Amino acid sequence: MLLENKVAIITGGTRGIGRAIARRFAVEGCHIAFCGRSRSPQMIAVEEELEHPGVKVKGYAVDVTILPDCQQFVEKVLEEFGHLDILVNNAGITDDAAIKRMTEAQWDNVINNDLKSVFCMTKAVQPTMWKQGFGSIVNISSVVGIGGNVNQANYAAAKAGIIGFTKTAVKEFGSRNIRMNVVAPGFIATEMTGEISEQLKNYWQTRIPLRRPGTPEEVANACLYYASELGSYCTGDVMHLCGGMEDA
Repeated sequence: MLLENKVAIITGGTRGIGRAIARRFAVEGCHIAFCGRSRSPQMIAVEEELEHPGVKVKGYAVDVTILPDCQQFVEKVLEEFGHLDILVNNAGITDDAAIKRMTEAQWDNVINNDLKSVFCMTKAVQPTMWKQGFGSIVNISSVVGIGGNVNQANYAAAKAGIIGFTKTAVKEFGSRNIRMNVVAPGFIATEMTGEISEQLKNYWQTRIPLRRPGTPEEVANACLYYASELGSYCTGDVMHLCGGMEDA
């Protein structure tokens, strides 16, 4: 197993891509600490689904936009799991509008949840990874952060910011064998994308050479590569996981 006895923190792990990542890591023997906004029935369902002999899984209610909360979260994980090897920064939201109609609240909400959360969680795990001399951080961005998208200026700015943050962090953390990489998914079939119209789905698929959306499991496989020793010489990468989507 590629992650046997490793411990991973996964933010936004109660559904969609985050849940798929947690499931894939658990199959590889990884102990999972994941978080969401509350101790919801979804969180409990993930715990029950993934925990099996040899693998510990626990969900935590954490506001990943608040640094002290993130630091307390990491402290709890270290107390309950004993060590920490991997962080996957997956938490994120959308709140779309044209720039001329976008409110300051919409801007701040997406920037905080999608970008500030990456800073807060990275800062929270950094002392532990620095002291032990190793660690792998995987940040979930988006092709929208590379090519932009109409009505998503806040989301595009946040996801582009994740790439810039990562490119800087690898220069600061590399000497301590802390790797950080980015997975930038394109159109992925999740609960979030399931809410858009069939017309818009069809439009997006015409821009994808593979003519289909990706799956959360395919994103999880990319994260596994970077989190495990398969990607041991990778840091600062940005993987365009988009089926060849235009403008990605």
